[in-house]
Amino acid sequence: MMGLAQRLRAGRLALTLLAVSASAATLCAQTALAQTANLIADHVRVMGNSGLVAEGNVVVLFDGTRLTASRVTYDKSGSKLTISGPITITRPNGTLLVAEAAQLSSDLRNGILSSARLVLDQQLQIAAAQINRVEDRYTQLSRVTASSCHVCLKNPVPLWQIRAERVVHDEEARQLYFHGAQLRVADVPIFYLPRLRLPDPTQTRATGFLPPRIRTNTTLGFGLAVPYFIKLGNHADLTVSPYFADKSRTLELRYRQAFRKGEILFNGAISRDSIRQDTTRFYVFGEGTFDLPNDFTLSFQLQEVSDPSYLLDYGYSDQDRLRNAIAVMRARRDEFAFAGVTRYETLRASELNTSEELAFGQIDAFYERRVFPSWGIGGELRTNLSWQAHFRESEEDILGRDVARMSAGLNWRRDWIGFGGLVLETHAAIDADIYWIEQDSTYQRQQSFATPSAGVTLRWPLSRVTRNGAVDVLEPVVSLAWSEQVGADVPNEDSRFVEFDQGNLFDLNRFPGSDRREQGTRAAVGLNWTRSTLSGWGYTLAVGRVYHDLDLGQFTKASGLGGTQSDWLLGAAVNLGGRFSVQGRALLGDDFGLTKSETRAAWLTEDFQLGAAHIWVIDDPDENRLKPTHELRVDSRWKVGDFWTVSADGSFDVDAKQATRARLGVGYRNECLSVDLSLSRRFTTSTNVRPTTDFGLQFDLIGFGSGRGATVNKCNG
Repeated sequence: MMGLAQRLRAGRLALTLLAVSASAATLCAQTALAQTANLIADHVRVMGNSGLVAEGNVVVLFDGTRLTASRVTYDKSGSKLTISGPITITRPNGTLLVAEAAQLSSDLRNGILSSARLVLDQQLQIAAAQINRVEDRYTQLSRVTASSCHVCLKNPVPLWQIRAERVVHDEEARQLYFHGAQLRVADVPIFYLPRLRLPDPTQTRATGFLPPRIRTNTTLGFGLAVPYFIKLGNHADLTVSPYFADKSRTLELRYRQAFRKGEILFNGAISRDSIRQDTTRFYVFGEGTFDLPNDFTLSFQLQEVSDPSYLLDYGYSDQDRLRNAIAVMRARRDEFAFAGVTRYETLRASELNTSEELAFGQIDAFYERRVFPSWGIGGELRTNLSWQAHFRESEEDILGRDVARMSAGLNWRRDWIGFGGLVLETHAAIDADIYWIEQDSTYQRQQSFATPSAGVTLRWPLSRVTRNGAVDVLEPVVSLAWSEQVGADVPNEDSRFVEFDQGNLFDLNRFPGSDRREQGTRAAVGLNWTRSTLSGWGYTLAVGRVYHDLDLGQFTKASGLGGTQSDWLLGAAVNLGGRFSVQGRALLGDDFGLTKSETRAAWLTEDFQLGAAHIWVIDDPDENRLKPTHELRVDSRWKVGDFWTVSADGSFDVDAKQATRARLGVGYRNECLSVDLSLSRRFTTSTNVRPTTDFGLQFDLIGFGSGRGATVNKCNG
């Protein structure tokens, strides 16, 4: 009871460690003068005018630092603390010091700790025979063992450790300086470095080496990449990665910079290899966005490469067309504005010989605004104005056709809800286009046309709640539309491919661009059925079809919209409690012949994820598809135990009965180590690229500015 009373009394005193009064009575009277140091203990004794002794569950609080010990002696004459352990010192930045004994200055900024450990960010532990605190910034440790691996009775030896003669931790720079460092794996010495500098776990951006990558490639041979990160102030950095392989010498670069109102990112590489007879090869990809006044946004994209096969040879990208662009855009609730210039370059082997006949440059400008008239017709009114032009390098007639277009459009829509929940939607629109056509003798140089459109749609959503709480919504829909193009015909540059799906089943125009507008009188019918349950599973089923009064030959065979009757559009989405989901759509003829289908499925659990995608499209010369497209892609990831992860993915050309890509990855990650092993194979071949097998290995010692490890470790898992 006496100890408890003294502890409460000491807690109320809030004693200063920097000024001790002449006696205990004087000390109690001057508690109001206490500065920033507070003391709590079971027993506190004042030793005349020279100091005091605190014993039993001692807690000292000073300037954000917390010290706990079994006994603290304060010597006023030397302004120092003699502390008996076990001692724990917690710094404001989260750094933890643990020791058996210590002598510290009264402000806890300088001193010596014996048989101590330094714990940084609850990850990296550094055990030392002695720790010196200097100037409240530097922590000097002697005879050191450092590791972020957990050590316990069943794992007495850490997976890895760094032993050093001396370590200096700079809290301000957040750096660790090792002197005479030796890396050990399973207590076996691996290599020795006289000097080693590493970021502490709290550092996310620090100049220095990043984990190396080992890569074996059947095209380039065995290779090693050693990235070096350079911090360029608080808002920019550069990563330089020399890559040395049997057949290549490559320098990879990445530059990032953040601005007050924007950011940029550039990736690139330059190589000398024997694949191209020691020629210099390179690529550079860049992108950036900036906020401009009045809600405008500026964006750019840069993509350049020395030759068509460079990206695939080195595995930098699967991209087969390059895009360089700059654009300004503004998106508001009732307004959208866009203007941009784009340049294209093909890398496809099938297009290289005719690249001059492809559009390489494009200019776009678009403005749309919507208003909600409170007078007359009401509803929603949208107006748009656009300009688009594209150019080819070829000077030949027809093959080098250049086209410019200016368009204006007006679109009105209004909904009414009638008896029994019947929804009536009305649409009306008119579009006008002027074209300028160069280098094509089959078309007049200047042409124009207008397309008026009108339509009406009826929806009748019906719902019910079943006895078990499931909700069913059944919605039959029927629409009738008409439009007619008045004026000349123009070349079709932007509407070659039409996707027929639930999103445009009841649209006035199903063409994606402006060169074609859907014409004639047509009707569309559809039925949607949606069910959701209290247990979390549900589904949506949809079916629909479009009827044209005349076959105007507007659509390709693969679009499913050709003839007077379209294919049946079937759509489905199923979700089973968030673990399994599948969605897809298909176009099916009256003879049950499949024109096009696309299906995606996923199975997700805590330890296992599986995703699959399947696509089938018939051959169609009008879409430059001379044979059917039939592909399957699978992605999977399996967490094996607490530390191992296995991943596999691949894509397959079902029609050709061969794989196009395959990849297998194995990863290990515990509280102190991360290892990633991968094996991949590209099976496709062309005049530019050959089949390639890649083997990759990357490892990372967690605890040095590299993020956190697994929450489960070998000691508690």
